[in-house]
Amino acid sequence: MPHFRFSEAARLLGVSDDTVRRWVKAGQLRAGEDSSGRKVIEGSELAGFARAQAAESADPTGVGRSARNHFVGLVTDVVVDKVMAQVELQCGTHRVVSLMSSEAVEELGLRPGVLAVAVVKATQVIVETPGGKQ
Repeated sequence: MPHFRFSEAARLLGVSDDTVRRWVKAGQLRAGEDSSGRKVIEGSELAGFARAQAAESADPTGVGRSARNHFVGLVTDVVVDKVMAQVELQCGTHRVVSLMSSEAVEELGLRPGVLAVAVVKATQVIVETPGGKQ
Protein backbone atom coordinates (compact mmCIF):
# COMPACT_ATOMS: atom_id res chain seq x y z
CA MET A 1 0.00 0.00 0.00
CA PRO A 2 1.39 3.42 -0.87
CA HIS A 3 2.19 5.94 1.87
CA PHE A 4 1.99 9.70 1.55
CA ARG A 5 4.07 12.30 3.35
CA PHE A 6 2.12 15.10 5.03
CA SER A 7 2.97 17.55 2.24
CA GLU A 8 1.70 15.11 -0.40
CA ALA A 9 -1.48 14.41 1.58
CA ALA A 10 -2.06 18.15 1.98
CA ARG A 11 -1.69 18.73 -1.76
CA LEU A 12 -4.11 15.89 -2.56
CA LEU A 13 -6.69 17.18 -0.07
CA GLY A 14 -6.30 20.83 -1.11
CA VAL A 15 -5.21 22.01 2.35
CA SER A 16 -1.98 23.13 4.04
CA ASP A 17 0.60 20.86 5.68
CA ASP A 18 -0.39 22.45 9.01
CA THR A 19 -4.00 21.37 8.54
CA VAL A 20 -2.90 17.76 8.01
CA ARG A 21 -0.73 17.97 11.16
CA ARG A 22 -3.72 19.31 13.15
CA TRP A 23 -5.95 16.48 11.90
CA VAL A 24 -3.33 13.93 12.93
CA LYS A 25 -2.82 15.58 16.33
CA ALA A 26 -6.60 15.64 16.90
CA GLY A 27 -6.85 11.93 16.04
CA GLN A 28 -8.97 12.56 12.95
CA LEU A 29 -6.32 11.07 10.66
CA ARG A 30 -3.92 8.27 11.57
CA ALA A 31 -0.26 8.55 10.70
CA GLY A 32 2.76 6.31 11.01
CA GLU A 33 6.41 6.51 10.08
CA ASP A 34 8.26 5.32 7.02
CA SER A 35 11.62 3.53 7.08
CA SER A 36 13.39 6.90 7.28
CA GLY A 37 11.38 8.01 10.31
CA ARG A 38 9.28 10.53 8.39
CA LYS A 39 5.59 10.85 9.27
CA VAL A 40 3.37 9.31 6.59
CA ILE A 41 -0.25 8.41 6.04
CA GLU A 42 -1.22 5.07 4.52
CA GLY A 43 -3.00 5.41 1.17
CA SER A 44 -6.17 3.58 2.25
CA GLU A 45 -6.40 5.74 5.39
CA LEU A 46 -6.03 8.90 3.31
CA ALA A 47 -8.63 7.71 0.77
CA GLY A 48 -11.20 7.00 3.48
CA PHE A 49 -10.53 10.34 5.14
CA ALA A 50 -10.81 12.20 1.81
CA ARG A 51 -14.14 10.57 1.10
CA ALA A 52 -15.48 11.40 4.57
CA GLN A 53 -14.27 15.01 4.31
CA ALA A 54 -15.67 15.64 0.84
CA ALA A 55 -18.22 18.38 1.27
CA GLU A 56 -20.08 18.85 -1.95
CA SER A 57 -21.60 22.25 -2.54
CA ALA A 58 -25.36 22.11 -2.77
CA ASP A 59 -26.72 22.19 -6.31
CA PRO A 60 -28.61 25.49 -6.50
CA THR A 61 -30.87 24.25 -9.30
CA GLY A 62 -32.64 21.50 -7.36
CA VAL A 63 -32.93 19.60 -10.65
CA GLY A 64 -32.88 15.79 -10.48
CA ARG A 65 -30.57 14.17 -13.00
CA SER A 66 -29.18 10.79 -13.92
CA ALA A 67 -25.61 12.11 -14.23
CA ARG A 68 -23.80 11.50 -10.95
CA ASN A 69 -20.92 13.78 -11.82
CA HIS A 70 -21.97 17.35 -11.25
CA PHE A 71 -19.76 20.09 -9.93
CA VAL A 72 -21.01 23.33 -8.42
CA GLY A 73 -18.67 26.26 -8.97
CA LEU A 74 -18.09 29.82 -10.04
CA VAL A 75 -17.63 30.90 -13.62
CA THR A 76 -14.10 32.32 -13.79
CA ASP A 77 -13.70 33.02 -17.51
CA VAL A 78 -15.81 33.19 -20.66
CA VAL A 79 -14.33 33.48 -24.16
CA VAL A 80 -16.96 34.05 -26.85
CA ASP A 81 -16.74 34.32 -30.63
CA LYS A 82 -19.52 34.43 -33.24
CA VAL A 83 -20.60 30.80 -32.93
CA MET A 84 -18.83 29.08 -30.01
CA ALA A 85 -17.71 29.88 -26.48
CA GLN A 86 -15.36 28.47 -23.87
CA VAL A 87 -16.59 28.68 -20.28
CA GLU A 88 -14.28 27.97 -17.34
CA LEU A 89 -15.58 27.11 -13.85
CA GLN A 90 -13.66 26.72 -10.60
CA CYS A 91 -15.38 23.94 -8.66
CA GLY A 92 -13.50 23.64 -5.38
CA THR A 93 -9.97 22.64 -6.32
CA HIS A 94 -11.08 21.52 -9.79
CA ARG A 95 -11.07 23.58 -12.97
CA VAL A 96 -13.78 22.54 -15.42
CA VAL A 97 -13.84 23.86 -18.99
CA SER A 98 -16.86 23.56 -21.28
CA LEU A 99 -17.28 24.35 -24.96
CA MET A 100 -20.77 25.47 -25.93
CA SER A 101 -22.58 27.74 -28.34
CA SER A 102 -22.36 31.49 -27.89
CA GLU A 103 -26.16 31.47 -27.86
CA ALA A 104 -26.17 29.16 -24.81
CA VAL A 105 -23.76 31.46 -22.94
CA GLU A 106 -26.09 34.39 -23.60
CA GLU A 107 -29.25 32.46 -22.63
CA LEU A 108 -27.66 31.22 -19.37
CA GLY A 109 -26.17 34.62 -18.52
CA LEU A 110 -22.73 33.09 -18.01
CA ARG A 111 -20.04 35.58 -16.99
CA PRO A 112 -17.27 35.60 -14.35
CA GLY A 113 -18.71 35.42 -10.85
CA VAL A 114 -21.92 33.56 -11.78
CA LEU A 115 -22.75 30.39 -9.82
CA ALA A 116 -23.16 27.44 -12.18
CA VAL A 117 -23.25 23.64 -12.23
CA ALA A 118 -21.08 21.58 -14.60
CA VAL A 119 -22.77 18.26 -15.39
CA VAL A 120 -20.62 15.47 -16.83
CA LYS A 121 -22.18 12.39 -18.38
CA ALA A 122 -19.48 10.23 -19.92
CA THR A 123 -19.40 6.69 -21.17
CA GLN A 124 -15.66 6.46 -20.57
CA VAL A 125 -13.52 7.53 -17.65
CA ILE A 126 -9.78 7.00 -17.90
CA VAL A 127 -7.91 6.38 -14.63
CA GLU A 128 -4.13 6.66 -14.54
CA THR A 129 -1.52 6.07 -11.84
CA PRO A 130 2.05 7.34 -11.76
CA GLY A 131 4.43 4.52 -12.61
CA GLY A 132 1.84 1.74 -12.84
CA LYS A 133 1.38 -0.72 -9.95
CA GLN A 134 1.90 0.63 -6.45
